[in-house]
Amino acid sequence: MSGIRKDYFLKLMFRAAVLILFTVLCFLTPSVFDVLNGWNFFKTLSPLHILWVLWVADMFLQIVPIKNRIALGSQKLFASRFRPIREKINKKALKAYIVNTTKSAYLVFLLWCALIAVIAVLYYTHIIDKKWLFMVSVLFYVCDLICVLIWCPFRLILKNRCCTTCRIFNWDHIMMFSPIVFMGGFFAVSLFAVSFIAWLVWELCVLIYPERFWHESNIALKCSECTDKLCTQYCQKLR
Repeated sequence: MSGIRKDYFLKLMFRAAVLILFTVLCFLTPSVFDVLNGWNFFKTLSPLHILWVLWVADMFLQIVPIKNRIALGSQKLFASRFRPIREKINKKALKAYIVNTTKSAYLVFLLWCALIAVIAVLYYTHIIDKKWLFMVSVLFYVCDLICVLIWCPFRLILKNRCCTTCRIFNWDHIMMFSPIVFMGGFFAVSLFAVSFIAWLVWELCVLIYPERFWHESNIALKCSECTDKLCTQYCQKLR
């Protein structure tokens, strides 16, 4: 098992613990979720502040180039992780690849919007409140790594070989925080705003530097060069 895969399993266990902790707090100490209201973020401390810092730090690592212990799938947008092929890139094939994967990506986007619309209806009809909107985001926080390490439903649409080549790898945070944007307040809006910046940087790089996202133009994305080995359930047959 690669070092990064081990790290991701530890992260998954941590996220599962966070989900359990905040589920317990929902029933035993619901007052800790008062920080979700308006500007209460600056009025009192709660465990949510720790989670806010961790989430912002995670998103920061998607916006700046980092080499150590960060999956290539998340960092392939940067020049430092790009290893161009020696021969001339087939521009026509590259364009076709980007167009096809982007169409698939935005099909995922539409389906996700439908899911978020259902969550919004539940919130605005008062079936769930702010703390449960927050818990949906925490659940997505756990599911994010389940998709990487165990099974990813989006792969059925994207048809990507693995997470390293995934077109939407850095969409995780904007998808994660889309439910809480309905509640307003600094906690939710600030997280969604930073996630939007991370998403925008990713999408602009796809537009400006498409060669970094295709395994036929970026050697680093080829199976033979893989060191992350994050999603071994998909690439096992290729080895």
